[in-house]
Amino acid sequence: MTYLLALDQGTSSSRCIIFDCLGRVVAQAQLELPQIYPQPGWVEHDAQEIWRLQLATARQALERAGIAAHEVRSIGITNQRETTVVWNRKTGIPIHHAIVWQDRRAEPTCVELRERGLASTIRDKTGLLVDAYFSATKLKWLLDHVPGVRAQAANGELAFGTIDSWLIWQLTEGRVHATDVSNASRTMLFNVHTNQWDAELMAALDIPPSLMPEVKPSSAHYGETSASLLGHAISIGGVAGDQQSALFGQACFHSGMVKNTYGTGCFMLMHTGASFQTSHNGLITTSAAQTGTSPEFALEGSVFVGGAVVQWLRDGLNAIKGSSEVQSLAQSVPDSGGVMVVPAFTGLGAPYWKPDARGSITGLTRGTSIAHIARAALESIAFQSAALLLAMRRDAVSSGAAGVSELRVDGGACVNDLLMQFQADLLGIPVVRPMVTETTALGAAYLAGLSCGMYQSTTELTELWTAERRFLPTLPTERAAELMERWDHAVRQTVL
Repeated sequence: MTYLLALDQGTSSSRCIIFDCLGRVVAQAQLELPQIYPQPGWVEHDAQEIWRLQLATARQALERAGIAAHEVRSIGITNQRETTVVWNRKTGIPIHHAIVWQDRRAEPTCVELRERGLASTIRDKTGLLVDAYFSATKLKWLLDHVPGVRAQAANGELAFGTIDSWLIWQLTEGRVHATDVSNASRTMLFNVHTNQWDAELMAALDIPPSLMPEVKPSSAHYGETSASLLGHAISIGGVAGDQQSALFGQACFHSGMVKNTYGTGCFMLMHTGASFQTSHNGLITTSAAQTGTSPEFALEGSVFVGGAVVQWLRDGLNAIKGSSEVQSLAQSVPDSGGVMVVPAFTGLGAPYWKPDARGSITGLTRGTSIAHIARAALESIAFQSAALLLAMRRDAVSSGAAGVSELRVDGGACVNDLLMQFQADLLGIPVVRPMVTETTALGAAYLAGLSCGMYQSTTELTELWTAERRFLPTLPTERAAELMERWDHAVRQTVL
C-alpha cells in the first residue's frame, strides 16, 4: 500500500489526486462546481452537490490509476476555507446552501461587532480581523435567517462545519464530526493559543456549543471511510485548509518561508513557527497545519479575485474562449498600455480590507484594445500579490525576522510564465515553481502520510520537494517601484 489519496475541494471545482510515496501524481480527476449568486455580494454552493462531485472524482481517480481502494494507505482532505455548512445530524441534509467564503452578506454583523468593541478581543484570540470573510458571521446569519433553525440548534439537532467537516461526515456516514486546527482557525470562533473553541466569542455571537466539531491536529486519525463508498474502508489521516495545506506541500516548515497560491483568489502565507505575530500592515495571523498539539502560526494575506479575473475575461467580456488563451492574448501587446484593472468584484482583501470597493479599469485611451485589458487583468494578479509580500516584509522587519529570500508558487495560474516573470520583476526576488504544482493536494497527502507512518518526519518531505523553474527578476528596482505606485494610485481611485 504505497498510495495516498487527496481530496481537494475548491471554490470552482472538486478534485481528487492520487500520489505515490515519492509525492508524484499517479492519477487525478476534476469536476467543475457550479456557483450560485442569489444577489449581488452573495455567493453560495450546494453542499450536497459538493459531496456528490467529490465522491465521483475519487472513484474516477482510482479507476484512472488502475488501483483498488485497499491499495490506498490513507486519505488527506483539503478544502476551500471559511465556507459554512449547517446540517441536520439525523438526516444529514443541509438546512441551507453553503455560504461561500467570498460572500459579503454578514457585513452588518461585523459592523455591530466592531461597534461593541470586540475587534481587539477577536484579533488577540483568533489572529483575525473582524470581516464577513470568516465563518462565524456566516453561521450567525444562518441561525438568524433560516426559519426554525435557532430552536433546532438549541436542541442539539444541528451540526456546523467548514467543507472538511462536511466531507468527513459524509465519508464516515455521520460517525465523525471533526475539523483540524487550520480550518478551525478561520472561523473567528477558535482560540489559536489554546487550540480550543472560545466560549466568550461563541457567546458574543450567540452560537450554541453543540454545533461545533471536534478539533484535531492536521495530521491525525479522523476515522475510516465507509467501505461501500470506494470499495474498501480507508483511513482519513490528514486535514488542512487549502492554503495551510499548500504551505505544507511547498515544504515551508520553517519561519520566514513564503508561498503564494494562484487560484480563484490568491493566498500568500509566511510561516512564523511557534511565534504568534500580529501584523501592523493589514495581514492576519492564522494557524499553520500542525502535526502535533503545539500551535504553529503563519501570517496570511488573501486576494479575493486572482485567477477569477481570467474567468471574468472569458465569461464576462467574452475576450477569450478558454482560460488557456489568456497568455497569448496578453503577449500580443508589449505591455498594458497604461491600463490598470483592479478586480474588486467582491471588495478588496488584504492588505486593504475595503469590503465596499468595486472593480475598476483605469488608464483607457482611444488606442486601448481588448489585449491591453487582458494583459492588465493578468498583471492585476501579480500587483495584488506583490502588495501582500511588501506588507509581509514590513512586518518581518518590525519583528526583527529575516527577510524573504524567495517566493514559492503554486495553483492553476502559476503555469503562466508571463505572470510568474512579472511577479518576480515586481518583487525583486526569485519566484520558484515546484516540480509538482498541485501542492494543495500534496500537502493533504503528506499530512495523511505522516499520520499513517508512510513518512517519518518533515525532513523527509523537504528532501522530496524539487524546483521545476526559477524566475529571476529582470526589472530595475526603480521601475518596479514606479509600477507599484501606479497600482496603488489605481486602488485609491477604486476605493474612493
